[in-house]
Amino acid sequence: MAHSLSAKKRMRQNVKRRALNRARKTVLKSKLRKVQESLAHGGGAEADSTCQTAFQALDRAADQRTIHRNAAARRKSRLARRRNATKSKPTA
Repeated sequence: MAHSLSAKKRMRQNVKRRALNRARKTVLKSKLRKVQESLAHGGGAEADSTCQTAFQALDRAADQRTIHRNAAARRKSRLARRRNATKSKPTA
């Protein structure tokens, strides 16, 4: 348990930040899950739009320092590769 005033304040701040970051990560994960599902169902225009919203969510999370900017860039790159792979795959 913290004893000094500054340590107590830091604990209060950490509780608030943790709650915000967890909520932001939950929203981000759900958007990424929607992209995975749309890519699994063949892609198309729906996959492009969900990818675009996921890219925006990743950038927003990186700007808010919920996730590291390099982690956001890595996830965007992997999503783009998967989206491009489904585009180039011939539809039978």
